[in-house]
Amino acid sequence: MSWMPSNDPLLGDAQTCDALELIIVPRTRDLGDGFAVRRALPHGKRQMVGPFIFFDHFGPVQFMSGKGMDVRPHPHIGLATVTYLFDGRIMHRDSEGNIQEIAPGAMNLMTAGRGIAHSERTPDLQRRDGQQMLGLQSWIALPAGSEEIAPSFQHFGAATLPTVSDTGFTARIIAGSSFGQSSPVTMVSPWFYAEVMVEAGISVPLDPDHEERAIYVVDGEIEIAGDRHVGPCLLVFRPGDRITVRAISRARMMFLGGDALEGPRHIWWNFVSSSKERIEQAKQDWKTGRFAQVPDETEFIPLPE
Repeated sequence: MSWMPSNDPLLGDAQTCDALELIIVPRTRDLGDGFAVRRALPHGKRQMVGPFIFFDHFGPVQFMSGKGMDVRPHPHIGLATVTYLFDGRIMHRDSEGNIQEIAPGAMNLMTAGRGIAHSERTPDLQRRDGQQMLGLQSWIALPAGSEEIAPSFQHFGAATLPTVSDTGFTARIIAGSSFGQSSPVTMVSPWFYAEVMVEAGISVPLDPDHEERAIYVVDGEIEIAGDRHVGPCLLVFRPGDRITVRAISRARMMFLGGDALEGPRHIWWNFVSSSKERIEQAKQDWKTGRFAQVPDETEFIPLPE
């Protein structure tokens, strides 16, 4: 299938609604200080889309001068985190010694593997001046043979990620391959992630080659096979069907998915594993201080009781 967008209004009607398997309206949570989070995955009817096992949409939130986000050091196992910003900046620090300011449009992939701890805070300049924040955080569950790999961190600035654009259409390929382009990000299992911006009246295809696929509508209104969907929502599709998305209004979407994992995962707090026993071990490791510490950080989030 050609990746090229189209302004042909008939394209959105040349398919069946049967391709849409599930519509998830994310649950809204207030984490304090007016910081809103919308959680689409995991869901009662769907734990994962490909290896995507956690999908949070945070903001928009406005931090006033002197205020900011302070997520103290906390642990992960068995997953990789993807932080992707549309607005605002976050300072990432982890127990491997990585320090990275995350800016809009950049790809940040922290692979926890057998264990990592990290903090996420508002950088000093933005804390002084105040900032608006809007973005996504996703967890990528690792395949069974890679759950205990060494922790690592990858960062690619927005300018280094491939983009595809045409009239009324722009896509940034964050991970994997979409629209004929491939991200430089190294992955341990096949998955894809792309930010797609579409103006009203423009239609774009969702690649049918990926085993599991979804579209997260961040904002705007789209039409698929005559049915309209308003963001925020996660649309999960059956494998193999040709999907064409037509923007009713200007829309920002995330195309995502990949190969299904070999089985479900256990999730407890920030831990993901195919083994309940491994999660119990991780609980004790954090409680007793056996995780490596984040340099220059003295605070931490205690194990939930």
